[in-house]
Formats: sequence, C-alpha cells, structure tokens
Amino acid sequence: MPERVWAHIAVMAAVTYAIRLIPLLLLRREIHHPWFRAFLRYVPYATLTAMTLPAAILSAPNPLAGTLGLLVAGLLAYLGHSLLLAAAASSLAVWLAQLPF
Repeated sequence: MPERVWAHIAVMAAVTYAIRLIPLLLLRREIHHPWFRAFLRYVPYATLTAMTLPAAILSAPNPLAGTLGLLVAGLLAYLGHSLLLAAAASSLAVWLAQLPF
C-alpha cells in the first residue's frame, strides 16, 4: 500500500511540475496578439472566482446564508470599505441569517 501512495505522489508532482514548465518553455517571446493578452489578463480572476465562490457559499450550513454573506462582502468591497469590515460584516450577516426566528 505505501508503495502506491508514493507512486501517486510522484505522478502528481510530475504533472504539477509539467503544468508550470510547459508554458515557460513554449512562451519564450512576448505575446503580441491583443485577444490572447486580454484572455491571459483575466485568467487569474476567473480562477480565483471559481475557487472562492463555491467555498464561500457552501461554508455555512445553509447555502442561502453563505450567499448572503458573499453578497454583503462583495457590496462592501465594491463600495471601497476595508477588508476587515467586509469580512466582519459578512460573518455577522451569515450568523444573523442562521438565527432561528
């Protein structure tokens, strides 16, 4: 059993390394195509959103409470408030949404 675990770790390490190495080897010159540059500019935001949104919504026992907390945090961030205030207000909104009425 442990031999298979180490084999799985080695394969995943190789795949992770290849994912980082291949673009470095293939994209040696600067990218000049405007559409491709715009696409690459938005990739980090799309990836962060794809990882963050489900976690934020499903972190609360009730998905509606998680969604409310996400909306409160997003609104406060959009209005330019601090990260601390947005996090505290969204936590409070989730907590209030879960109170039995």
